[in-house]
Amino acid sequence: MRVSVVGAGLGGLALAQGLRGAGIEADVFERDPGIAARFQGYRLVLDPAGFQAVRDCLPTRRHPLLDEIVMHASAEQLILDPQLNEIGRLGAGRTGIVVDRQVLRHLLLTGLTVHTDAALTGYDVPADGSVRARFARRDPSAAELLADADLLVGADGVTSAVRGVLSPQTTPTDTGVRFVIGRTPLTDEFAGLSKAYGSKITGDGVSLLLGAMRFRTPPKQAAEQLAPDVTLPDIGDYVRWAMILPPNDSMGDLTAQDAVLSRTERWHPQLRALIEQADPDNSTLLSIRVVKPGRRWAPGPVTLLGDAIHATSPTGGNGANTALRDADLLRRCLIEADEGRRDLRGAVDDYERQMFEYGAEAVRSSLEKLPAFAPGAKLS
Repeated sequence: MRVSVVGAGLGGLALAQGLRGAGIEADVFERDPGIAARFQGYRLVLDPAGFQAVRDCLPTRRHPLLDEIVMHASAEQLILDPQLNEIGRLGAGRTGIVVDRQVLRHLLLTGLTVHTDAALTGYDVPADGSVRARFARRDPSAAELLADADLLVGADGVTSAVRGVLSPQTTPTDTGVRFVIGRTPLTDEFAGLSKAYGSKITGDGVSLLLGAMRFRTPPKQAAEQLAPDVTLPDIGDYVRWAMILPPNDSMGDLTAQDAVLSRTERWHPQLRALIEQADPDNSTLLSIRVVKPGRRWAPGPVTLLGDAIHATSPTGGNGANTALRDADLLRRCLIEADEGRRDLRGAVDDYERQMFEYGAEAVRSSLEKLPAFAPGAKLS
């Protein structure tokens, strides 16, 4: 069996790792010109199912390194005012396993065949039931890249090119909410902010969310000690911060960092310092768009995974977890087909049936939590 995975995000890479470990050929195609062409960092909170999915997709020899680069964390989920006084609670405290997205992505990239600068333009399904994908290159003189496979998996995010062909009626919904995200090195200066990690700071019509990323061992050093053939980013502890803006708010010509500072002029000095000392190269404005799974497409050798079919609001904290669950479920279904225990069409159908159900619930629950951070968000 041969599988083509479109998109080198966490879900697509986890699937490729899991298939490769089972002896199934899997190639990854990424439209970015290089693996590090754009920043894909910041911390993630994985629930037990999401973390187990990562472990199951990775070779067992990578588990010690994985365990060394994550941290267990808990948060009270308080609501604080701009001076860090407690004024309420978001709900029950949250626990989870915290990992840096960039670090995890590099671990999942290890040993995979990834074709960069490959933007999907379409695919054909020959009479034999296989699939041939077509990819364009940025260089106009470069020949079109063709890839033949038994299954094409679109793991290419909210703007999925695969979904555009497979299920053109399924389109993203813009909630109107924007958020600015960045990160700042975690130094002793910010020790006093510890109660704000995992909580919501609210005032002046905006919400600020903070989260600490502390490594047991710096990732680069951990890889050198436990898996010398793995290269991980040289990164230290940091605070991830995200400001959620009111629906359809505009930053004008301000940088992401200045936009946050302009909205926090009378906030606690440590909060101001946190933003002032942020890495400007890793601060950006993002929109919150969701994709709701709708009507199933016709069965065939093409399917979707992760944000390509069920993009969630980050306020749900379940986007990466659901994509990783997809990867592990599809991995297990395809292994059964490869071993002859079921046919490929039935394996993909089983995956899609389950994925549509829990994926729709993930989107719904994430949108349910959005108004607590951005009143007036578009939820339908």
